[in-house]
Amino acid sequence: MIAHTKAIPKPKKSNLYRWIIVVALAAIYIWAFSGMQIGGIKPTAGQITKSILSGISHPDWEYVSQPDGEDLLHGLVDTLAIAVLGTFISAILCVPFAFWSAKNMSRKKTISGSGKFMLSFIRTFPELVMALMFIKAVGPGSFAGVLALGLHSIGMLGKLYAESIENMDLGPTEALVATGANRFQVLWYAVLPQVLPDFLSYTLYRFEINVRSAAILGVIGAGGIGTPLIFALSSRNWPRVGVILLGIIVMVTLIDFISGRIRKKIV
Repeated sequence: MIAHTKAIPKPKKSNLYRWIIVVALAAIYIWAFSGMQIGGIKPTAGQITKSILSGISHPDWEYVSQPDGEDLLHGLVDTLAIAVLGTFISAILCVPFAFWSAKNMSRKKTISGSGKFMLSFIRTFPELVMALMFIKAVGPGSFAGVLALGLHSIGMLGKLYAESIENMDLGPTEALVATGANRFQVLWYAVLPQVLPDFLSYTLYRFEINVRSAAILGVIGAGGIGTPLIFALSSRNWPRVGVILLGIIVMVTLIDFISGRIRKKIV
């Protein structure tokens, strides 16, 4: 005879921890909103909003291309150039940091830990802060924007590169070491072929982010389309604001589409 054993019911999880989390989140939100100062709506808010929407819905198409070169197309090209150079610099400089912080590339945890700390330290500084620092060092312009994006992107790309190195298959590397290959040969024939597709995919993804960041850095004087945008906002030239925003939307959408197609073929 087959003995039928009763299924032991699983103990119900206590809802105490869930309620603690809910109460903690509610307390954080209440504390955050209590510190906000709401001064009310100005009497001219409706008129200003109507002017903004009217200007944006009727863009200044003459600003797209002008003989003097200070137009939308040149600003977008400048923004794109800042993003390309910043991404290129970070993609090259972050490779040593990635191998430094990868756990499987060093025998001691302190070595990889120090590398991860450096990448985290670099990521703590936003692009705007770095751009302000470089503007003071090299002056306003596109060069400051390139340096800010290039340095800030090292933190993110280095972390992603390191994770790709840690997740690779160690079989080919062990096979080459067993045949007497040196470290350079192991790196060239076993490591890079595995991680290079991920490196390229992460670089393209970071490039998409840098395009958006480059459009913002011009607001503080780091070149790109952000400079004429802040001038148009300051002078309340809403039709010009509208055409600049449309240009940024079109450029970012095209870059996201092209980059996404390329990443699908790489990975």
